Amino acid sequence: MKSEFLIGTRGSKLALYQAELVKAKLEQSFPLFKFTLVKIKTSGDMIRRSAADPFTTKRVYTKEIEEAIDTREIDLGVHSAKDLAAELPAGLMIGAVLEREDPRDCLISKEGKKLSELPLGARIGTSAVRRRVQLLWLNPELVVDEIHGNVDTRIAKLEEGVVDALVLAHAGVKRLGLTRSVTDVFPEEKFYPAPGQGAIVVEVRAGDKEARDLVSSLNHRESAFRVALERAFLKKLEGGCQLPCGITTRLDGEDRRVTAAGVLFSLDGTQRVEAQIVAPLGNAESAGIWLAEEILGKGGNEILHRMRRKSK
Repeated sequence: MKSEFLIGTRGSKLALYQAELVKAKLEQSFPLFKFTLVKIKTSGDMIRRSAADPFTTKRVYTKEIEEAIDTREIDLGVHSAKDLAAELPAGLMIGAVLEREDPRDCLISKEGKKLSELPLGARIGTSAVRRRVQLLWLNPELVVDEIHGNVDTRIAKLEEGVVDALVLAHAGVKRLGLTRSVTDVFPEEKFYPAPGQGAIVVEVRAGDKEARDLVSSLNHRESAFRVALERAFLKKLEGGCQLPCGITTRLDGEDRRVTAAGVLFSLDGTQRVEAQIVAPLGNAESAGIWLAEEILGKGGNEILHRMRRKSK
């Protein structure tokens, strides 16, 4: 049996925080083993992306880490769940989902204003189409600028006056200890999070029983169920990470039910289709597919058809 396990991670502050958290938990559970972090530069860290195809997931923040797992250069990969492709590369699997942080989005504004308090024409920075269309749905008078980079880079652009406010994942802001900067946190039912947002996952080779057994100790069952449901929802919509869709899930342990609500927008944000289901706590993937089918049947198919024609 191996005595050392290599953990792959990106080198950003947030990615290192997440990988260090996984490492600390494994060291606590398995003090006789050695766990070493390996920083891997991904294509998302190296290139400036052009407009993304909503149906293509280029794995910009995961591809190089997943290749290193596959070629046995590392044993585990730590990711934000929302960065994973809806369908993982052959031979890889999610070995664990840590207990989920807050999945909501939040606002950081230069003058401490809430979203409803921003003046007409205020410039908000985000790289996500999902956030852009929801912001403009709530307030068409906003100007949404595309801003890429890690959290520190985006906050620097806010401080430089490039934009008046930023929309970021609340979980990442909390993990970096920047909650004092948050001026607004958006309710999930009004501003839908991305599938898997707020969750940290550990990816392993499906055939690596040692690694699978180790990381299974980190798995939080409720969080894993919700992430599986949300990923099945995205997969059924055949979307990539830039499909303008969102989802919120809630488990009721006493009634043994899951409530899931989802939304799909057109790329210009002028159309939206929402749906909600209540399902028994059984198969997470089936519930996610059911929710997606509800959206497709209510007009989502037409929205996706128009998107596909434009992306060709």
